[in-house]
Amino acid sequence: MHRATALAAIALVSFAMSSPATPSVQPQRPLIIAHRGASGHLPEHTLAAYQLAVEQGADYIEPDLVITRDGVLIARHENEIGETTDVGIRFPERRTTRLVDGEEVTGWFAEDFTLAEIKTLRARERLAFRSQARNGEFEVPTFEEILDLVARLERQHGRRIGLYPETKHPSYFRRIGLPLEEPMLDALHGAGYRTAQDPVFIQSFEVGNLQDLRRRTGLRLIQLLDEQGAPWDFVASGDPRTYADLTTPAGLREIASYAAGIGPHKRLIVPQASDGHLGSPTSLVRDAQAIGLQVHPWTFRNEASFLHRDYAGDPLAELRQFLGLGVDGVFADFPDVAVAARDH
Repeated sequence: MHRATALAAIALVSFAMSSPATPSVQPQRPLIIAHRGASGHLPEHTLAAYQLAVEQGADYIEPDLVITRDGVLIARHENEIGETTDVGIRFPERRTTRLVDGEEVTGWFAEDFTLAEIKTLRARERLAFRSQARNGEFEVPTFEEILDLVARLERQHGRRIGLYPETKHPSYFRRIGLPLEEPMLDALHGAGYRTAQDPVFIQSFEVGNLQDLRRRTGLRLIQLLDEQGAPWDFVASGDPRTYADLTTPAGLREIASYAAGIGPHKRLIVPQASDGHLGSPTSLVRDAQAIGLQVHPWTFRNEASFLHRDYAGDPLAELRQFLGLGVDGVFADFPDVAVAARDH
């Protein structure tokens, strides 16, 4: 190599090493986020499902948080717990109807039970086409128990394990006098999670509670984006904006004012065309990363009922496409499959 050319190359390398990376450059490999634990293998939101996810190599586990009548955070995908526990057998008389985010829902609700009552329940698999063999084995865990599990698994495996809690129906819970944010922050801060350097992301489909959390914690926040509809707090307040509006450059800039990233539905990145086939990827990943937002799409699953036909039954093909598009992480029901797609 010519000496001048060599010196120029060295200078460029030195500049690259000394200059901060642009927002679109990923500083590390994409995160594998265990969606409700290893929920493709075991009943979701159980300590066993979270532990299995870690053993399969997940970087983060995702507890969805609801709350009991006596103010204790527990992990369930919804506050209606009839689908995921045996509550209907143990407390048949507690069946009722609630108005949750504008929709009438009939069933059994976490907020109608004390923690002691919740601890008499056992988890069950929600989806009929997944194995029911482990139904009745596992308790419903509290958030504190999940934090204790993570601390133990970190010591056992010698690595950091991230937490990715979601506040479920935050406006609803605040309206009935059982806000989620205060006990969640108390638990996280008490466990030593306080800054953007700690392995925690807090996620929500609503906007207002994330904006409020931004003023109260240094932990990273994620704005979830559905394929259709609008954040419930927008609907309730008469704000006409939708999730689609939040994916525009202006919407992403607003999100960047309070959040570290977005959690978009997969179809916001790889849309489905009018003929039913998958279309060309949108610019969402590029647009978000250009202003410093991470992108963690959801949800990657193995089964044919979830996997678009264009992937010909191969969940690895779907994961490789999204990882190839440069996403910063993926939510997966089968963390072992997601880890294999990323690492191999």
